[in-house]
Amino acid sequence: MSGIAGAVLAPALHGRLVERDRVDARTQDGMRALLSRHFSGVDRATFDADLAAKTAVILLEDDDGLLHGFSTLLVHPFAAGDRRLTIVYSGDTIVERPWWGSPALARSWIDGVRRLTAGAAPAEVFWLLLTSGFRTYRFLPVFYRAFYPNAKAPTPPETQQLIDGVARDRFGAGYDAAAGVVRLPRPQVLAGALLDVPPGRARDPHVRFFLARNPGFVRGDELVCWTSIADDNLTPAGRRMTRAAGSAACR
Repeated sequence: MSGIAGAVLAPALHGRLVERDRVDARTQDGMRALLSRHFSGVDRATFDADLAAKTAVILLEDDDGLLHGFSTLLVHPFAAGDRRLTIVYSGDTIVERPWWGSPALARSWIDGVRRLTAGAAPAEVFWLLLTSGFRTYRFLPVFYRAFYPNAKAPTPPETQQLIDGVARDRFGAGYDAAAGVVRLPRPQVLAGALLDVPPGRARDPHVRFFLARNPGFVRGDELVCWTSIADDNLTPAGRRMTRAAGSAACR
C-alpha cells in the first residue's frame, strides 16, 4: 500500500469493488495516471504487471463516475507449517488530497475484503500491508486493536515468524527481515509535499514510530505490517466502520 494521499469536498466518494479482469483499459489508464500524480517512479509496465497479479480493485468515484482514488487487493492462501491462512495483500493505494478525510476508502475496503474472504478456507484471515507513508500506517491503530509492528508492544516471536514467511514468499530478496521493510526493484516514492510530515502529525506516537522504523520511506522503502482481520480485533471505530460498510460501501 504505497500511500494515502484534509477536508472533504463535495461531491462525495463512492466505493466500487471490481474484479481485476473486469477493469477496462480506460480505468486502468486513469488509475496509473492518478498514482503518477502522487508518486515518482511509476512506470506503465510495472504498474500493469502488478495490477494483473491482483484479485480485485476498489475504485473510489464521485457521483459523475470520475475516479479520485483506488486500492488494489490480492487474496491468496498461505501455509505456515500446520496453519492454513488466507492473506489479504494491499497493493497500490491512493486517494486525492481533497478527499483525504473521506471515510469512503476505509468503509469500502472493509466491505470489499469481507466480500472477497466470505466463506474463505482457510478462515483465519490476515492483512499484509506494505506502506511507505505514515498516513496509511495510521489506519492500523484507528481500526485494529492488535497490529504489528507497533509502538506499544514488541511483535510476538510466532507472529514475526509468520510475517517473515509471508514476506519472503512474496518479495524474496527484496524483504529485509532485520529492518522489517521491503525494497522493491522499482520503488515508488511519494512526490513533493507528500513526503513532508506536518509538525502536528510528528507529535503523534504512531507517526513517530513509523518514521523511526522506516526512515527509508523517503527512498520508497515499504514497512511490512500485519494484523488479523477478525471482528474481535476491531477497535470501536473499526466496529462502527464495519456496520457502515454493511449498508453503504461497495456496490
